[in-house]
This record gives sequence, structure tokens and C-alpha cells, in this order.
Amino acid sequence: MDSILNPLYTAVSWVLVTFHDLLSFTNNKDLQWSVGIIALVILIRIILIPLFVKQIKSQRALTALAPHMKEIQKKYKDDRQKQSEEMMKLYREHKTNPLASCFPILAQAPIFFALFWVLNSISQNQGRGLMKGEYLASAREAHFFGAPLSSTFLGSSDLNTKIVTIALIFFMSATTFTTQRQLMVKGMPKMDSSNNLMLQQQKVMLYLFPIIFAVSGVNFPIGVLIYWSTTNLWTWGQQFYVIKRNPTPGSPAYEELQRKKAAKGLIDEKQNPEGGSTIVENQPTGQRKQPKRKKKRR
Repeated sequence: MDSILNPLYTAVSWVLVTFHDLLSFTNNKDLQWSVGIIALVILIRIILIPLFVKQIKSQRALTALAPHMKEIQKKYKDDRQKQSEEMMKLYREHKTNPLASCFPILAQAPIFFALFWVLNSISQNQGRGLMKGEYLASAREAHFFGAPLSSTFLGSSDLNTKIVTIALIFFMSATTFTTQRQLMVKGMPKMDSSNNLMLQQQKVMLYLFPIIFAVSGVNFPIGVLIYWSTTNLWTWGQQFYVIKRNPTPGSPAYEELQRKKAAKGLIDEKQNPEGGSTIVENQPTGQRKQPKRKKKRR
């Protein structure tokens, strides 16, 4: 197993060691190693931006397919196998994937496990990748708010370590919950919640992922908790930007953006005859309206 993961150990430890050296002028081991972990997150998330774009496109494609999915569920409600076959056929025809929302997490999994084993080896005084010799000794002495980076909640009897660990686990779970809730409340079109597969999946993710992080977090080294808390914060900010600047058509955020544009006179706004939501029509911009010539009376 180590022979397969060795390239990842080397890559992860290289980032940590590089930022450790870049910040050597601070003469602060705690800062050097903690910033190295945060820098690892930023580097990975920049690399994963294309996957994030694909995730957004897939989510919007699924939203557009929601009425068709509901028809299939209604038509084959007594035949689960046929229902699944028709769903897969629908996904293939429209070239979308219901699991695309998990791609960024799955792509980070190898890096996550590599970092876990690198930090776990530090506590056992065993170097992995480039984390050997003086780097290993330095990392063993590094702390985050007084708690060793390689310590875990279950593996330490120190009260301060347990407090720091609990705080990071809480932050990690809270950012996971708020990110998913932000998507459901502002980023998804309003739809009928009854027998809606997509909405049901989103609700499961809303509560399941924070619970998974909270339960499994007691086994993670503090350095890994810093990594996952930082990547969750990045995800929240990235999603907030997309929802605000380029929201999904039909979502509450989209309607709010259209109202703001209408208030600025960038678009024409008409009230729906049935009441409730507004209908917005784009107005051509960048062209000067030419005045019509008046016919002269003879």
C-alpha cells in the first residue's frame, strides 16, 4: 500500500516542507507548519476549480431534468428496477451525472489520506515522504493553539488538545452544514418536495455529512482537522460567490439578482398575472434607440 501512496506522501510533504522553508524567517515552527497545511488546501482547491465548474453544470442539468425525473418516478412507482433503468437512460441522454456533486470530495480523498498518514507518522517519529530528519523533529514540536499538530482527540489525554480538537470538529461540521443549507435555501430552484429524488438527496447530505465529520473527527490528527476546516471554508466562500454572481435560474438567489438588476434599470420587469414570483425579460443593452421620423403633413 505504501508503494502506491509514496508519490502522494512525497507531494504532500513537499508542499509542507516548502512553506516551512519559505517562512523560516519567522522562526516560528507553529506558524510554519500550520500555514503549510493551509497552503496545501489552497493549492489543491485551485487545481480542482475545473471539477467545481463541472459540478455546478451537472447540478443545473439535474435541476432542469427534475420534471422528467418526477414523471419517471410516477410512471414506474411500482417497479424500482425499471425506474432506475429509465433514470440512467435519462442521465445518459443528457450527459449528466447525479454523483458529480461528490467529485471535489472524492478528488481530495487521496490527498486527505496522504496528509493523515504523514501527520500520523510524525506522532510515531516515523518520517514519510520528505518529512524526515530535521523536518520530522521540527514538525513533532509544532503546535496549533498549544495542541500538537499530530495529536488526536482519542490519542491524547491533554485537556487543551481535546478542547482544540472539539473546536475544530465543531467548525468543520458547522461549515459543512451551512454550505449545504446555503445551496438548498438560495441556490436551488423552488420545487415540489413530495417524491423529489434530487431534493431528498440534498436533504440527506445536509445532515449526513456533518454527522460523519463529527463522528470520524475524533480520530483525525489536528493537522488534518485544520486541512478539512480550511477546505470547507473555501467551499462555502466559493459557493457563496457563485450563488451571488451566477445563480441557478429559478432559484431565490436568481430572483433576487433579477430584482436588483430591475431596480438599476438594467432589465425590464413584469409582474406575473397569477401573482407571486416575477417574470423578468432581458432588455438589449449597448444599443442606442434610434428616434422615429415623424411624417410631415401635406
